[in-house]
Amino acid sequence: GAAIGDFMRPDRVIVGSSDERATQLMRQLYAPILRNHDRLLVMDPRSAELSKYAANAMLATRISFMNELANLAEKLGADIESVRLGIGSDHRIGYDFLYAGVGYGGSCFPKDIQALQHTAGEYGMQLSIVDAVEKVNRTQKQRILDKVRSRFGEQLDGRRFALWGLAFKPNTDDMREAPSRVVINGLVARGAQVVAYDPVAMGEARRIYASETAVSFAETPIAALDGADALIVVTEWKEFRSPDVDAMKQRLKTPVVFDGRNLYDPQWMRECGIEYFAIGRAPAPGADPGKR
Repeated sequence: GAAIGDFMRPDRVIVGSSDERATQLMRQLYAPILRNHDRLLVMDPRSAELSKYAANAMLATRISFMNELANLAEKLGADIESVRLGIGSDHRIGYDFLYAGVGYGGSCFPKDIQALQHTAGEYGMQLSIVDAVEKVNRTQKQRILDKVRSRFGEQLDGRRFALWGLAFKPNTDDMREAPSRVVINGLVARGAQVVAYDPVAMGEARRIYASETAVSFAETPIAALDGADALIVVTEWKEFRSPDVDAMKQRLKTPVVFDGRNLYDPQWMRECGIEYFAIGRAPAPGADPGKR
């Protein structure tokens, strides 16, 4: 999604090299990109490789940490969005990768976490924190399904669900390890029909679900809502951030929204007459948080 921009404006460029000539060639190669700041770090190849895995593991850890806190926030009646602002405003922590949701996907985070686990195992080590990060992420991808089952029951035969977002993150069509696949597979396994929409990942989704008759696709987000028992938001595309709530209520069979990315304000949704389930958001005033 942002690969070219990240390449042209990098925070740093890490070069793993044990050869001085190769190092100088890399400095020359990157000189036009790093004209204003020397952000090239040279280290031995092993340290460079571990730095790459460690960086992605750290970001994945922040995501899983916030997701675990979000699940606790629901039990306590707290709001994970307020918690995010509370801890993110600490300059030692910052706001990046502190958004609670339905877990991370894609190729890099899952692959690099597993690579660290495998490498540690080869040397007789167990990375307890890294193991926990992956375990929490696997569990988190089931959270929306848990909420759907709590609302509609274990068996979903005859139910129809609209799903907004298929890619594992915005601005890409990549569905590798995408939470949407866990959600779709879980709904279909329980007898439900799924009508999905994504701005760019529809082609990839059609390929993945070519033989699955319970999964179909809509040309617009609103069209996906027609006759659905509920809407499930899985990817935080910008076009989903300001929905036509009146149209949403008219198209849905029941005005129920499961928001896996916390795009909407819970109070606003309730005031609009929508039954709203998010990740780690405070329950309605007067509700018993233990019974949410």
